[in-house]
Amino acid sequence: MTQYETVIGLEVHVQLRTKTKIFCACSTEFGASPNQNTCPVCLGLPGSLPVLNRRALELAIQTGLALNCEISGRIKFDRKNYFYPDLPKAYQISQYDMPVCGKGFLIVEMKKSKDEVVEKRVGITRAHLEEDAGKLLHEGVTGGSWVDYNRAGTPLLEIVSEPDLRTPEEAFAYLTSLKSVLEYLNVSDCNMEEGSLRCDANISIRKFGAAQFGTKVEIKNMNSFRGVQKALEHERHRQEEALESGGKINQETRLWNESRGETVSMRSKEHAHDYRYFPEPDLVPFTVSEQEISTVKQKLPELPQARFERLKTRYALSPYDAQVLVAEKSLGDYFESCVGERISAKLASNWIQSELLGALSERKMNLNDSTVKPKDLAGLIRLIESGTISGKIAKEVLPRMFETGKSAEAIVKDEGLVQVTDTKLLEETTERVVQANPKSVEDFRQGKKQALGFLVGQVMKETKGKANPKLINEILTKKLS
Repeated sequence: MTQYETVIGLEVHVQLRTKTKIFCACSTEFGASPNQNTCPVCLGLPGSLPVLNRRALELAIQTGLALNCEISGRIKFDRKNYFYPDLPKAYQISQYDMPVCGKGFLIVEMKKSKDEVVEKRVGITRAHLEEDAGKLLHEGVTGGSWVDYNRAGTPLLEIVSEPDLRTPEEAFAYLTSLKSVLEYLNVSDCNMEEGSLRCDANISIRKFGAAQFGTKVEIKNMNSFRGVQKALEHERHRQEEALESGGKINQETRLWNESRGETVSMRSKEHAHDYRYFPEPDLVPFTVSEQEISTVKQKLPELPQARFERLKTRYALSPYDAQVLVAEKSLGDYFESCVGERISAKLASNWIQSELLGALSERKMNLNDSTVKPKDLAGLIRLIESGTISGKIAKEVLPRMFETGKSAEAIVKDEGLVQVTDTKLLEETTERVVQANPKSVEDFRQGKKQALGFLVGQVMKETKGKANPKLINEILTKKLS
C-alpha cells in the first residue's frame, strides 16, 4: 500500500452547440477550409466590437443548472492577456471573478462490481464562458507553422472541478458522467477528435492524513478519457518515486506522450501565471433575471441520475445494468424503445449490452448507425421468449439480421431454424446421448452436476442447436434419476 494520497482536479473545455461563434456571426462548422470562417471580430481587427451570442449564454445556464451550480445574477466578461500565435488579439475574452455559473456538484456513479454501484459527489468550482483560440498547423511546413483561425471565437464553457478526485479511475468516471450530462442536455456534440471536448488535469500527492495539498502539476495533451486515466496513473507513480528517492516535485505543466506512455515537461510554472485580467470594456456587465433562469430550468430534459433511478425502479434492473444503459443517451433510448415492444426488460438489457454492442463493435459501427433497430431486436427476443428459437440460435440469427436487413422471424422461417419441441424426438435423441456417454451419466449420479450440462450440450449438438434446452434438461433429469 502506498503512503501517499492522490489529489486530482479536472478542467474540461466544452464547445457549445451553436451555429455561430460567441461574439460574431461566423460559422462554427467543423472542417471548413483554413481561415474561411473568420471576420474582423474574431480576428481582432481594430475597430471591431464583440456581441454576445444569446444561445451560448442559454446553453451555459442550462449546463450550470444540470450541474447544480449557482447561476450568477450579475455577469461580466474579462480580458485574459497572454501572447501566443493562435490568439489573434493577444488576449482571450473569458470570465474571471463573475462567471455565469458558481459552485455546484455532480453525482458520479462508480461501478465497483457487477452488482454494486456507489455514488461519489464531486464539487464543481465554477463554469465560465470564453472564446476558443485558433489552431497551429505544423505538418508540411518547413521552418515555421501555419495558423488557422477558424476556431478562434468558438464558444467554450470551461467546467472546473474541485480537487475531490482521489484516483485516476474516479477521474475517468467523473468525465464519463459529465459527458453523459452534456449529451442528455444536447449542449455539445462532445467529439474529442474534433476538439469539442478537451480536458486538462491537475494532480498532486500528499501523505495520508496531511491537511495541506502537495505541489500541483498540470497535464495537457490528452485526447481521450482513457488517455486522461493513463496519464494520471503515470504521473502519480512518477511523483511517488521522486519523493521516495529524496527528490521534490516542481510546479510545472507536463504533456502526455501517448506513444511513450509517459508525461514530459513542457514548461516550468513556479508561480501562478499573471494573466492581468481586467474587465472587457467592449462588453458591459449585465444581469440575468430569476424569471429567465426559471424558464431555462423548466426546459431541462430528464438527466442521467434521474433516468438511472427510474430504470432501476420501473424495469427492476440492477444498479450495474441501469448505470451502463444510462451512460450514453442513445443506449438508454434504444433500450426503452426495445422494452416498449413489450418484451422482457432483463432480456433486452442483456442482449443490448452483450450481443448487440458486440456485433456493432465487430462492424465498427455506432449505435445510431445500426441497421438493427430496437423493433428488430425486440422481434428477435420475442422469438426466444415464445420458445420458437433458443438463445443459441438467436446468437446466430443476429449477425444475419445485420447482413441481410431481414427480420428475425423471416430469417428463422427461411432457414428452418425453428426450435425442436417434439418431446418424442427429443427423448429418442436424449437416449442415444445417454447410451453414448456412460461416464458422464455415472458422474452425474455421483453428484457431479456439471455432467448434466455436458449431456445437454451433446443433445444440442445432435439437433444443431434447435432443441429446447428447458425440455432437454427436464427429459435428462427424469431419465438419469
